Amino acid sequence: ESVPMESTFDEVLADLRLLAIDMDSTLVTIESIDEMGDVLGIKQQIAALTAQAMRGEIDYPESLRRRVALLAGLEETALERICEERMNLSPGAETLIRRCEDNGIRTLLVSGGFNFFTAWLKQRLGIDEVLSNVLEIDNGRLTGRVLGGIVDGNAKAAKLGAQIETLGASREQAVAIGDGANDIPMMSVAGVSVAYRAKPVGRE
Repeated sequence: ESVPMESTFDEVLADLRLLAIDMDSTLVTIESIDEMGDVLGIKQQIAALTAQAMRGEIDYPESLRRRVALLAGLEETALERICEERMNLSPGAETLIRRCEDNGIRTLLVSGGFNFFTAWLKQRLGIDEVLSNVLEIDNGRLTGRVLGGIVDGNAKAAKLGAQIETLGASREQAVAIGDGANDIPMMSVAGVSVAYRAKPVGRE
């Protein structure tokens, strides 16, 4: 006798307390910083640095600072357009977040991307908490700088670990989903990790 997939899914979720998910190329299909570069006509230049960082070939904080510096002058209104026109959710993402909410599972969006986008997704999907980099904006334009510390792999892992502790949950009750090198530390903190359409280093 076959068991309906829906009921199997709910049985799996019943034991979970926390879901941590990466944003770019995971929750959403795009790399948001590459799309920002596209608006300025420098997408290939930005994407090459993004790809190197995701493969673990260059230091993530250094890569991020270099890419953000190239985005100086980009208008804040362009970020709104990216949200409205290009921020496509991965298949099943909305269902997963909604089902977590129905089952009392806390959702955490952890991203090396930017607060403008994570805030938009938090509001749209009802995600409980986000962690991401804060872009400096002056007179409606990006300055090319990030405010505060850089959200790298270690920061993602620390946030997940703190959330597990706050909930009084066990490691086994947390799931982490990511694709790049900077997701590996948080994936090692969670009891279950999913390498979603991941780069080779993530799959390994």
